[in-house]
Amino acid sequence: MGMSAEEERARSPRDEEWPEAEKAEKLARGAALKWASGVFYRPEKLEGLGQYRSREMQRNSSIQSRLKLLHGQHLLEAHAELMMMEHLRDDILSQLHLRGLSSAQTTVLSYFGGLQELNESLAKQLWDIVGNSLRLVREDPVLFVTAVRIIEREEKIDDTLLLEATFLPPGRPKGWKQKFYQVLRETITGAHFHAPRMDAEGPGLARHLATLQKDIVSELRVVKDLMVQCVPSHYNILSICTATYHQALTSHLQDILREDLDKQALFLLLEWALRVYHSSAMMGHPDLLPEVDVSALGPLMSPELVDQTERKYVVKVKASVLEWMQRTLEVEFKEWFREEEPETDHQGFFQSALPVIVMQMLNENIRVASLITDSLQQKVYNMALEELEAFLGRLREALVQCGKEHQKDRAVPKYYVAYLLAMLNNNLALSSSVSSLHPDTARREVPASLRAALDRTQKKACQLLLEELLLDLQPLCLQLPSRKWLSGSHLVGSMCEVIDKYAKDFSRVRKPVFTLLLTESELLVASQYLRALMQKKMVCKNEEERGQLCDRLLQDATQLRDLFCGLGLDQSQQSLEAVFALRELICLKDPALLSLEVLGFITKYPDVSDEHISTLLDLRGDVSKEVRHIVLEMMAQHPQVLPEGYRPIFSTILVPAPELPFCLRKGKCA
Repeated sequence: MGMSAEEERARSPRDEEWPEAEKAEKLARGAALKWASGVFYRPEKLEGLGQYRSREMQRNSSIQSRLKLLHGQHLLEAHAELMMMEHLRDDILSQLHLRGLSSAQTTVLSYFGGLQELNESLAKQLWDIVGNSLRLVREDPVLFVTAVRIIEREEKIDDTLLLEATFLPPGRPKGWKQKFYQVLRETITGAHFHAPRMDAEGPGLARHLATLQKDIVSELRVVKDLMVQCVPSHYNILSICTATYHQALTSHLQDILREDLDKQALFLLLEWALRVYHSSAMMGHPDLLPEVDVSALGPLMSPELVDQTERKYVVKVKASVLEWMQRTLEVEFKEWFREEEPETDHQGFFQSALPVIVMQMLNENIRVASLITDSLQQKVYNMALEELEAFLGRLREALVQCGKEHQKDRAVPKYYVAYLLAMLNNNLALSSSVSSLHPDTARREVPASLRAALDRTQKKACQLLLEELLLDLQPLCLQLPSRKWLSGSHLVGSMCEVIDKYAKDFSRVRKPVFTLLLTESELLVASQYLRALMQKKMVCKNEEERGQLCDRLLQDATQLRDLFCGLGLDQSQQSLEAVFALRELICLKDPALLSLEVLGFITKYPDVSDEHISTLLDLRGDVSKEVRHIVLEMMAQHPQVLPEGYRPIFSTILVPAPELPFCLRKGKCA
């Protein structure tokens, strides 16, 4: 029987790919039309439908038996018979619909009730085949091709019925092509992404990602090399599968990231999503190119998720760095109490492993972050600088605590000074290394806050060293001034021995800090010497004692100045010049000229106060109240301003308060 013009227009180009579909269509439609036109077009003969029921039940049984043998040819035959019966039923229903005999449709449907069960049974077989498609295209491609052919037949019938749009039989459209895609997607996602909760940390996650990588590449190879040959080109099966894997992975990674992951797991996910996924080891594998292209599918992790994950990673790394730094600090100060000096470098400078350990730790974390993205590297770099600054704060606190313990017993630690010097060298090493933390030379600027922290650490260690020097100098300074000292003693000689001993220790620190320590030591000695003179312990009785005092001041100041010059501190940098200037106030023969001499003194040392000058005038022992008043009045008329860069010396010296006159109870002051 030939095809009508309407049927000819409904033909799909897919008929050319599947000749069996056209053959089955002709057979089914021909039989249906013959049966319907000869028996059922006249309503009065509908009561004769019962005699055909047994025949159709036999046909249903035949189809059902074919469906129980999972073989390609049997499926095609079963589907051809099923189509013929469906066409028969649908043409009858269509004719009844056109003749307005809707009430009779229920009777017809009851006689064809078994078709729905057969249809569902066939569909189940098809979806089982599609669910095993990746295996079947390698082992039994004929069965998979058969399933696709059947789906194409049904898709053609759906298209034809939807195009006519006059009558849709029950169960139409079946939409088996869309179901094919759905089953294929569910198979892919179910096989890899709906497994029981895996170990999201450590080796478990690494194994899981490695398995995904291997399986996805392997399965896409099968799709590209085998499955595409088993389906029509318009199925775009490779693109569909690629997009399915991509979308499933996107959701899967989001699920994993909802867990509380450690830093290794977060790093693995970032590396896998941003590096491995697009590399030649996975979606860029030579066996998949150029057909597989994920560039148009968007990123596996959105920029927002990447940023969020990077921040989580930095938090975890920060906790790890904090723990390591704290442990390093504890080990460092534990070594202070050893019965031996700290280690030295090849030049003899004291040092410890602290800066190497700290910088290696920070450098390694920044290097590892650079393997992922520039943004992660920058985040870790910023964190490293912040943690280094915090570490320096804890280091200073530890120095202070150690200093307090040492004050209780100066014999513990035994090599306290040596370890302070090692800490100064360590601080220098950190300061010189911190700028190299960032691989990009253009972005190596060290924040001002970190530089300030390094400077504070250096100052604290220097302060503790100078306090040690002061403790050894104070017993000698307490003997100044005295008539024993005035008549000749070796006090300053002993002071020089102490200073020389510390200077030798200071030489074990690198030059920038050695020079600083030498300068601060000289200022300390000068201020302590001047402080001793201003403690009102002695007043010259006569001109002879003033002469002796002038000689002693000259000898002491010269001896100390020469010592520091010999140690490498230029005379122009020394504060001991104040002792020479003060000596001129003592040596002045005529007290009436003191106001002029004092004016020159306060001009050179603008931080000197009225109390300082008054105490020095007392030391002379020959200054009248009138002269003292003139001198102090002159100072009031010539207030001094500290010039920029001036190193204060007198402002650090406290003068004892004047003694109050003794008063009797309820009486006048004496």
